[in-house]
Amino acid sequence: MDNFNSFLRHKFRELSVPQTLVLYYSLAILIGAVLLATPFAAHGDPLSFLDALFTATSAQCVTGLIVVDTGTKLTLFGQLVVLFLIQIGGLGIMTFSVYLFIYLRMGVSTRGRWIINETLIHSPIGTWRELIKSIFILTLVIEAVGAVLLAWALVPELGLWAGIYSAIFHSISAFCNAGFSLFSDSMVQFSANSLVNGTLIALIVLGGIGFLVLRELLDVLEQWRKHPRKRLRISLHSKIVLIASGFLIVYGALMIAWLEKDNALAGLSLLEGFWATLFQSVTTRTAGFNTLDLTQFRAPTLFLMIFLMFIGASPGSAGGGIKTTSMALFFAVFYNRLRGSRHVTLFRRTIPDEAITKALALTILAIILIGIAIFFLMIAHTPDIAHEGAREFLSYTFEAFSAFSTVGLSVGATAQLTSIGKIIVMGLMFVGRVGMLTMAFAIAGHINPFAPRYAEENIMIG
Repeated sequence: MDNFNSFLRHKFRELSVPQTLVLYYSLAILIGAVLLATPFAAHGDPLSFLDALFTATSAQCVTGLIVVDTGTKLTLFGQLVVLFLIQIGGLGIMTFSVYLFIYLRMGVSTRGRWIINETLIHSPIGTWRELIKSIFILTLVIEAVGAVLLAWALVPELGLWAGIYSAIFHSISAFCNAGFSLFSDSMVQFSANSLVNGTLIALIVLGGIGFLVLRELLDVLEQWRKHPRKRLRISLHSKIVLIASGFLIVYGALMIAWLEKDNALAGLSLLEGFWATLFQSVTTRTAGFNTLDLTQFRAPTLFLMIFLMFIGASPGSAGGGIKTTSMALFFAVFYNRLRGSRHVTLFRRTIPDEAITKALALTILAIILIGIAIFFLMIAHTPDIAHEGAREFLSYTFEAFSAFSTVGLSVGATAQLTSIGKIIVMGLMFVGRVGMLTMAFAIAGHINPFAPRYAEENIMIG
């Protein structure tokens, strides 16, 4: 047995960082799928392994796309499996593993430290053990507060134990930006409930701005409490995340209100319309809940939501997408080039060329990957002109962006997926959660300092 354990440890050390990351996520999904495929996980007939695998992938990748209704089809055991996958997926399975390594005194290799730095922080720090501990504590505290607030609203509606359980489930799902709901209509029945809307919005935003930004804000508040007259400063990363997130929330809400005022929002009171537009703007960027029927949205609104989904949340958070910082860098590049500047600057700070290259490369790779997925989804589901609907292309495009950005919103196409379609969407969810990080390491980590540099020659652009 000792020889076998030594053999496994030796093989594990030989894995590259991308292989290690993919292995951890794959194992969690596989174990979750096996558990969900058991008779204990579903009412009536057990889930097929493909549906169980799809559900486990969606939960572990904190996406929220479903092929079976979580609240009615899954038993309490099945729902708890989903909830556990959401939690470890939101925290990041590598963070969870490193935390266990620390407290089991197994140590952490350079590989583990790199993943922690690349996933959770924007600049290297020395006290990464305290960082991991604070992430767990902060997550549990925020989820607990969210559960208490949601229970205040849900217990009178559902009863004591059902209300408490539902509050805990939706608090974890919201903070981890998963979008899984125990209600068949997501949160539509609570569209006018200010407490439910406000709590979920706060949880989604806190889970989407990144753990380090939260930690930095707490440090700033603590400094302000001790030295109220001292000028406080935050890092460039946190400043970009907060400004970009705030802008996208306001922009999305105003655009949805304008586009849907005579359509999906017609007949709603001023309070209901306010919460509906704000909630949908926040949740579109990676959370996956909805308080309005998305199938009733106009095509321009769905296209706007595709744009918001593609941007997604912020680095080091539970959300997906290309991240708010990448969007900010894109605009900074255009602005500085129009001014004739050779360098990209934001808030009187110069952004390294390596960060610009990585953001551009990852965004282009994401667009190519999603485009290929949409192409094969269309092939799988529209074999001839007779099967093509009026909004077929928009529906599958929306679904593909939702899967890649780990959002979980759907306009109905997920429920109609064939086996091939489910596999394609699972691949998008998996790559959207772990693939871009792996590609970032491949781009930034395998730099050959001895690569030859040849004579330069210009080409025409544009």
